[in-house]
Amino acid sequence: MNASLGLAHFWAQGDAVSHTVALALLLMSVWSWTVMLGKVWAHWRVRHTVRVATPAFWAAPSREAALTALRAEDASGVFAGLAQEAEQAARAYEQQRAGGGIGAGVDASEFIGRSLQQALTHAQARLESGLTFLASVGATAPFVGLFGTVWGIYHALIGLSGASRMSIDQVAGPVGEALVMTAAGLFVAIPAVLAYNACTRANRLTLAHLDGFAHGLHALLAAGVRVTPNARA
Repeated sequence: MNASLGLAHFWAQGDAVSHTVALALLLMSVWSWTVMLGKVWAHWRVRHTVRVATPAFWAAPSREAALTALRAEDASGVFAGLAQEAEQAARAYEQQRAGGGIGAGVDASEFIGRSLQQALTHAQARLESGLTFLASVGATAPFVGLFGTVWGIYHALIGLSGASRMSIDQVAGPVGEALVMTAAGLFVAIPAVLAYNACTRANRLTLAHLDGFAHGLHALLAAGVRVTPNARA
């Protein structure tokens, strides 16, 4: 087989369609790896918060000191944002109750509970950002690579159609180069699928911790009961 056949030869012989498919796979790979590394860093910060920041929050002597301790240790900002939303809701309820406005008759548990639910929804959206892209890459990259393979084989056969004599080397080289596009598609898709599944599981665990933390905040701010839902996490 001609030793000059390879990826460089395939790129040189390819047309605009082949180049576009190859560049699309490259961009999908770079972007998906950027998202994956960002998710790994974000989940590490969340785990640090669960281990260190939330125990410091519940051990603080006052609400102000608890928020200060949580902001200092929460590198992710997820738990601190939830606590800040709950604190603002509690202060707003206290002001409405003292002022006798239209919200004075609302129960504290319901008022704070709604604010916590909204904060949890925003936190979930923040945690799940980028997962749709990973799922899309995992689902489409193999087909993009397959399209590049089909087009490369077609392009190679068209180039060989005018030859008077044809050997197996003349066919195997271009076809083998075209099949690299399928391998490239799988190389892009497999890490994206694995990362999507891992991030989905990590998000479920994080949301479980957030839900327990939110219940503890609700009990503290609505009923004055101090609990430590994440003390053993």
